[in-house]
Amino acid sequence: MTVRPRKIGGEMSEKITKVVVPKAPFDFELTAGYHTYFQGRYGTDSLEGGVYRRLLDFDGELVLASVSSSGTVDSPQLEVQLQRRELTERMADTATDAVEWLLGVDQDLVPFYEMARQEPRMAAIVQRFRGLHLPHTATVFEALVLGILGQQISTSVARVIRTLIIETYGPHEDFDGQTYFAFPRPETLASVSVEELRGMKLSWRKAEYVHGIAMAALDTGGQNLEDFSGLGDDQVVKAATALRGIGNWTAQWLLIRALGRPDGLPLGDLALRRVVSHLYFEDVPVTDAQVEEFCQRWRPWRTYATVYWFTAMRRGMA
Repeated sequence: MTVRPRKIGGEMSEKITKVVVPKAPFDFELTAGYHTYFQGRYGTDSLEGGVYRRLLDFDGELVLASVSSSGTVDSPQLEVQLQRRELTERMADTATDAVEWLLGVDQDLVPFYEMARQEPRMAAIVQRFRGLHLPHTATVFEALVLGILGQQISTSVARVIRTLIIETYGPHEDFDGQTYFAFPRPETLASVSVEELRGMKLSWRKAEYVHGIAMAALDTGGQNLEDFSGLGDDQVVKAATALRGIGNWTAQWLLIRALGRPDGLPLGDLALRRVVSHLYFEDVPVTDAQVEEFCQRWRPWRTYATVYWFTAMRRGMA
């Protein structure tokens, strides 16, 4: 459906609405809420008044996606409103595909749920958060930069830094009096000096890492970061950890958030050790080796086990 043009910053824009039917069960609020948990004031993704919004960047063509639920968990349906100047049906279809990826609408949760029902604690968590799909980042580049920004600092501090970088360097557009930001492009961050990145509350080392990842994303002589999707899990980890500033923890989150792999396990994550300790070891501290051994039972769905544990922890259930 196409509606009449509307003004954006004094110019006319068009809006097209698409319908998306996720694979059931799908809880829109839980999934979009997980996606926006780490955002700052706005970041790139927002969830407000039951509407998830993201400014999509297709090689400089910016499209605002506003997504709302018009269905239920067991019979899900999403309305995706897309807006930009001179919006074509082809661009609207491309943007809709991007939204489907961002919200993980095609994921089949049934095999994980069947496994989860065999273990009482996980069964209770799955029942409480039924329909939570794993959302994704738009690109491998975005996931790597966000991973670096979140290394070894609190969630609240990471939110501030992410928002500052996005609102300083990200492409932006005004819609209906509100400014929305897309994630910074590699060429933008590559053109910024390490000294300037330090002004974004980054340590010297992290500023170097971010700059290096941006340069790697532009390196036509090496392996394209976005081609990681064609590699196996072990190959992705090997290629990612060859980049300066990327360790196993960030590489595993890359598998989970950027590539949608079902069996990622972010060993080295303090929160993961805590939630496993609390749920299964009576709060006795555990090592990464113990977590890895314990999580073997959740193969090949360790990604979903991790995501559901973290959600339970944030909601006070674990």
